Amino acid sequence: MSEWTGEEALLLRSVKRESVREFAGRLGIDPRTVTYWKKRPGRVCRAGTQQILDAALAQCTAEEQEAFRVRLATLRGESALGDLAAARPGPCSVVSHKFLPVHVGERLAPLYAAGVPQSAGPGGLERRVLPGGHRTAHASAVHVYTCGIAVVHLEEHRRVESMTELAVWRYRSYLKDRSWAGKRLRELLVEHSVAVAVDASPEYVLSAYELREHSWAGPGLETALQLLTTPSVLVNRQDPENVSPLGSGVEDAKFAEGWKHPEAISFGGGVSQGVAGWSGVSYHPQQDERALTMSEIVDLELDAQALWALSSHILHMVEDGRDPVMPDGYGWRYLRGAYSRLTAARPTETAQHRVMREAILATSELPDRLRAAQDALRDGNP
Repeated sequence: MSEWTGEEALLLRSVKRESVREFAGRLGIDPRTVTYWKKRPGRVCRAGTQQILDAALAQCTAEEQEAFRVRLATLRGESALGDLAAARPGPCSVVSHKFLPVHVGERLAPLYAAGVPQSAGPGGLERRVLPGGHRTAHASAVHVYTCGIAVVHLEEHRRVESMTELAVWRYRSYLKDRSWAGKRLRELLVEHSVAVAVDASPEYVLSAYELREHSWAGPGLETALQLLTTPSVLVNRQDPENVSPLGSGVEDAKFAEGWKHPEAISFGGGVSQGVAGWSGVSYHPQQDERALTMSEIVDLELDAQALWALSSHILHMVEDGRDPVMPDGYGWRYLRGAYSRLTAARPTETAQHRVMREAILATSELPDRLRAAQDALRDGNP
């Protein structure tokens, strides 16, 4: 929603089929405010209430959101079918962010010492940054964490004719990106007099996309964001070195049916839309001055991927039959602190930021891995 009025807020209550008290309780506001909306339906809600309503709409089910959209169109005298005409494949421009994490361990200390200090992210992890030096990326950097993790970040700008074209590029580039990131880390280690006796190649790549220029609206935009998040449904990945498109008819069908991944979680609100999934995140700010910035999502993903790589290293040791051992200061209490900082709401956190954070953490399953890694370290080092 660009701007909530009392009438539109009451429309959301009707979709939820809640009483005045139930609806007020859901929003965390005084029931008298809801009653006031009935008396002054055209009054624009306060800025804080706008954010609350944005978050409440984002947390509705897909069916409730669609019912709200149709009723809102009727309220405004618009055709609810207008958005359906835009629900088809089309060209767009995106900013791609790739995160390639790798556990290096204590050998990473000289790189950390040489890096430029950065302010701590949402996980409160100390980190510094070194230049990535990628020849074709719009921007590249190597983020070095004191806990022995490096996260390579690539920012690339793409203009494509379809989501299928972007999906093919995404998966075909992953092998090259991992190889390049491993090579770059080894170069940095040698440059700083570290003997490379460890595999510095990232195990995986996680992508986050900011959707910019496009022609979608309503259901078409939601489908586009879903396909940006989980593009595997558009390509054949049996041969990782030769990923191929499944055909334009597949993407046409996905848009026609309003495809949604069953495990993806939508977030945002009236001023932005986003989708978080296991393999990536997509985001579209509809009003830049009120929406989340992409840098906030990038900051969260940098810390999240660093902690994912760290917890994976710990759990791999357990799976190999070894007692997990970490350097002093980076045991289970370190993970517990990071877990708390990532999952606890902050007094100054906006509703948009909260639903984004919760969606990304839920789909990544990072909180569960952090708890498992904490338990493994606690059991091995009581």
